[in-house]
Amino acid sequence: MDYTTLKALKPSEYSDAANGFRAVSGMASAAKDRIDLQILVAMKSANEGEAATAADGQLQELAKNFHYTQVECGVISTALDGFAYDMEAAKRKLDAAVEDAHAKNFTVNSDGSVTYPSAGEKTDGRIPEGGTMTALIGDPAAEAIGRQAARFNPNPNARYAQEYADRIADALKEATAADEKWAPKLRALKADDDLTVSDRDWVDVKKDTAGVLQGAEDYLHSIKEPPKHGTPEQNAQWWEHLTDEQRADYVAVHPDSIGWMDGLPAAVRDEANRTVLAETRGTAQVELDAWMAKEPARFQTIHQLNPNTGEEVDVQVRTPESEAAWQKWEAERKELQGRIDGMDAIQKRYENFTGDEGTRPYLLGFDNKNIGHAVVSIGNPDTADNVVTYVPGTTSKLSGVDGLISRTEALQGKAARMDFAHSTASILWLGYDAPQSLAPDATYKTSWADNAREPLSNFLTGLETAHHGGHANSTLLGHSYGSLVAGETMRDHPDLPVDNAILVGSPGTGVNHAKDLNIPADHVWAATAQNDLVNMAPPQAGVLAPLNPNAYRRLFDDHSAMYGTDPTSDEFGGHTFKVGNGHLPGWHLEGMPAHSQYWEGDSLDNMAEIVTGGTP
Repeated sequence: MDYTTLKALKPSEYSDAANGFRAVSGMASAAKDRIDLQILVAMKSANEGEAATAADGQLQELAKNFHYTQVECGVISTALDGFAYDMEAAKRKLDAAVEDAHAKNFTVNSDGSVTYPSAGEKTDGRIPEGGTMTALIGDPAAEAIGRQAARFNPNPNARYAQEYADRIADALKEATAADEKWAPKLRALKADDDLTVSDRDWVDVKKDTAGVLQGAEDYLHSIKEPPKHGTPEQNAQWWEHLTDEQRADYVAVHPDSIGWMDGLPAAVRDEANRTVLAETRGTAQVELDAWMAKEPARFQTIHQLNPNTGEEVDVQVRTPESEAAWQKWEAERKELQGRIDGMDAIQKRYENFTGDEGTRPYLLGFDNKNIGHAVVSIGNPDTADNVVTYVPGTTSKLSGVDGLISRTEALQGKAARMDFAHSTASILWLGYDAPQSLAPDATYKTSWADNAREPLSNFLTGLETAHHGGHANSTLLGHSYGSLVAGETMRDHPDLPVDNAILVGSPGTGVNHAKDLNIPADHVWAATAQNDLVNMAPPQAGVLAPLNPNAYRRLFDDHSAMYGTDPTSDEFGGHTFKVGNGHLPGWHLEGMPAHSQYWEGDSLDNMAEIVTGGTP
């Protein structure tokens, strides 16, 4: 970049452009929400039939377009802010050098050289003449020689002129570097020339964000960074002290971080996580499409003689090798498709929203790492009078999140009908890696719960921090292995903002008495269906014990010391509540009827009673 261009440059114009794109992003966000939360709701209640279904689909696509516009414009605004920040730094250096030169009555020329007047002591009756200095930046040897010459020049202005010329050149070099860094990044922020937001477009958004994040590093460092490993309270304070522009820029390039940041408002986390969801969904679909193209042949063609005719015929057969290769491919296909189905199940909650603010979905955490994680609230936990957080257990993962959210919705709906005077937010917290196997050495160890204690504690504390008007009536609901996660978390965090605990289908909570959960024992409630496999833990009980006592005993032997006292026993010291007996279980733990029927009938009624502050 040359001197004339940088001198005329106004970084504020790029900041103004950033504000413009940010405004467009905000308008696109508002349009998306209007379609999702108002127009589609009104259409569903007033229309039906094929035409209504088609219109619904078109509006959903339009909402996706607005979402894409919102995210891309947010990234563009951050890029422009980053460019303006870099150019402003270079411009300040240039302006300071020019101002210093003018203060000495020097002339800065259009090429950045500096002309200085005659000055100094007379030599042979003459004042040393003036001259022009050009920058010496680039060649270290030339720089050293040039500066040495300037110092020995009889005109004292020479060394000042050399200094100003070098400073100007340094500013131009910095501006050129910024221009070269940002030009390709800004050119890359260009959408396809069609009206369809494809999975590939969302993959490109993720790449664009990564590029802008790398380029805007200095600018983002100028914003006060969030506390490293900050508490929910520290996170909230950091967010509170950012300007609206800084918040928007940080969310644009760090949606994954903001989405998991405990202590921030639910609406902020939801917006960030919906961006992550869209980007991750696009990436997953592209990955699945590529995998589908790699399907190996399940059958191989072999030549055989027809015993009746003696003719050679082609026969399709499965060989051990071809079947093994196909089964391996199919397992990966199912895994990829399952995760996509889980993401679609989350998105469906927004598309099926009926307009009742009490049932509005909020995505408070999402990623596709390990088993995949999702934290979904039905209702706004920042304003709800009652908040229940459900921790699922063994085999829970992103691909099965639809059923987990359905349980969350069922409890929210029952609580809302039971207590009209108060609002209830029901949360699914799949924020940890749940065990995926029934094998004793995999499932029935405490490491999964040990790793979940701090994240769950921070999440619950963050709910309290972000809640409007102080404390909500908070209930922690642990199911199956999730009850161990809940128990350990409460055991190890005495000041956790939890008022009630519900433990269903629990193999144990990591404590021997309800009071060890650090809330009053009469606020601890437990229930296990008679036909739940969990009853097979020693001492054996329940109708299934005689069927295969050795097999069931192997599942639980040597784990009672780690899991603690059965929370439904008299020794535990809490309350129990009524649940149905449950059907006889199958072999898949989370899918077994008796182990999964706590979200219906008497059990659901009683849990809703506890959540709303009553006594079942």
